[in-house]
Amino acid sequence: MKAVVFDSFGEPGDVLEVRDVPDPTPASGEVLVRMLASPVNPSDLMTVRGVYGKRPELPATPGYEGVGVVESSGGGILAGLVSGKRVAVLNGAGGNWAEKVVIPAQQAVPLPSNLAVEQAASFFVNPATAFVLTRRWFSVPKGDWLLQTAAGSALGRMVIRLGGEYGFRTLNVVRREEQVDELKSLGADEVVVFDPSRDHEEDFVETVVRVTGGGVKYAIDPVGGGTGSAVVPCLTTGGRLVVFGTLADGPLMFSSRDLMTPGASVEGFWLSNYMASLNVISKLALVRSISSLVSKGVLASPPGRRFPLEQVRDAAEEAERPGRSGKVLLEIAEK
Repeated sequence: MKAVVFDSFGEPGDVLEVRDVPDPTPASGEVLVRMLASPVNPSDLMTVRGVYGKRPELPATPGYEGVGVVESSGGGILAGLVSGKRVAVLNGAGGNWAEKVVIPAQQAVPLPSNLAVEQAASFFVNPATAFVLTRRWFSVPKGDWLLQTAAGSALGRMVIRLGGEYGFRTLNVVRREEQVDELKSLGADEVVVFDPSRDHEEDFVETVVRVTGGGVKYAIDPVGGGTGSAVVPCLTTGGRLVVFGTLADGPLMFSSRDLMTPGASVEGFWLSNYMASLNVISKLALVRSISSLVSKGVLASPPGRRFPLEQVRDAAEEAERPGRSGKVLLEIAEK
């Protein structure tokens, strides 16, 4: 079978290549999935560069999410339940950029048959993160403010639409002025332009406090560095900041008093850990909730360009092209 492989960490355009590799064999409790499609996410490219939260043993194949069909199993009750089904392939170890992959049966989540391939392929990383953070981790009440950084991203736009669906208000932080009107047209309540390389943190905090009438109780940040650090002083009494990404290289830096005085907190969130904590019934309930919101357009991923495995370097370049729209997809096989 064919798979995308890299032997060393580095720029995706330099280290990614497609090779013929042996077909994997599922052990007991595992399933063999014939992959249909897999998106190119920032986490995938960060893994290739060796700067993600965990580094795989080399050589390695990228790809943390995708959609495929379960073709066989190594036995077990859960494996039997998903046999022959189209599933979301939740692969915390990576490896989905291949024609076939083996995963634990509990990481193969059956999907509704009416879900388009491009939505099924991107079913979890962005939609589940946006939904879980705002409706499960926080459950932001109607009328309350949620501050998010990187608001112009696909996930950020989902959060804006979730705010419209459930009645909470979003304060959206972006780096470019041209994103303001676009996000407001999507339903963003407020958009603040802030780039720590050129703007003063004190001015940003003052703006957030003024707009929200005292600060925010709920904040989510996939950036880190100077952007995430500037959010901490914006937290009001009992405020919580959840960090779930490291798009910037630098660490969070803030005064301890920014947490002590308001009794605020900074928490970490990793979707794969959250999913692993759920039992089968809870996972299926989550799938139903997300499926409904995808169908309504709230958690839909706008389709972008599609590439075959052989053009993975072009796909990686397109995924990081400034101003692109839609989720870049690797098309691995037909239905």
